[in-house]
Amino acid sequence: MAAPHISQQDYINNFNARDYLQTSYTPGKGILFAEWIKFATRNLHETFTTGGVRGDTLLDFGTGASIYHLLSACEVFDKIIVSDFLEQNRAEFQKWLNKDPDAFDWTPIIKGVCELEGNREDSEKKAEKLRSKVKQVLKCDALKRNPYDPVIVPPADCLISCLCLEAPCKDLEDFTNTLKKFKELLKPGGHIIIQSVLNCSLYFVGNKSFSCLSITKDELEQAFKEAGYEIVKLKVVPRSEKIWANVSDHSEYYYIHARKPQKE
Repeated sequence: MAAPHISQQDYINNFNARDYLQTSYTPGKGILFAEWIKFATRNLHETFTTGGVRGDTLLDFGTGASIYHLLSACEVFDKIIVSDFLEQNRAEFQKWLNKDPDAFDWTPIIKGVCELEGNREDSEKKAEKLRSKVKQVLKCDALKRNPYDPVIVPPADCLISCLCLEAPCKDLEDFTNTLKKFKELLKPGGHIIIQSVLNCSLYFVGNKSFSCLSITKDELEQAFKEAGYEIVKLKVVPRSEKIWANVSDHSEYYYIHARKPQKE
């Protein structure tokens, strides 16, 4: 049975950004450090190299306090606009951006992406390049008509989102409507790349549980088609690491790359 949907206020009150980073991305202990990071970073590396996705502006919706999904993108976009609903996530991201001594250490993951790109020794250069490309850190809200209200962002070449939409969206209708709003943020022919998990009803951060929209592969495809996108690639892989099943109950990971039509 699905967990009761968690309100935005519950997230504001109870989501601890630093606990999330430590629970998820600590080397050797984080529930997302190995399997998810390999899946997500390899997909994005391929997308922004052989996949040919590049341009002027990248929107990252629901950044959280994370940077891993931007490490390949910073090589092929001039401007990156990051965003999150939660102030605590934006503050934690700013710590890394500002080189705060208390910032979470992403070095092992940065080195992993550099290795994908053929030079593991360039991790500090990679970090500096990403910092230089991030031009804005905005508040976003998937449920608003303009998700960046009151800011009007310029049409983007690409929008990415990782492990985000299943939190604010309480049902498939919400999810589909959010994809429709995202389409309005893209240039004609613009790209959208979403990576997340399937069949997940809840996850824990520390001792706090949070609900998640449980979505299937068929529902995911249906949502993108109903929102008016042209699907370029959909990849689903089963979760093999079961040791953390009590922290998150997802069964699969997904990557979907779609495009806004040139003409509608």
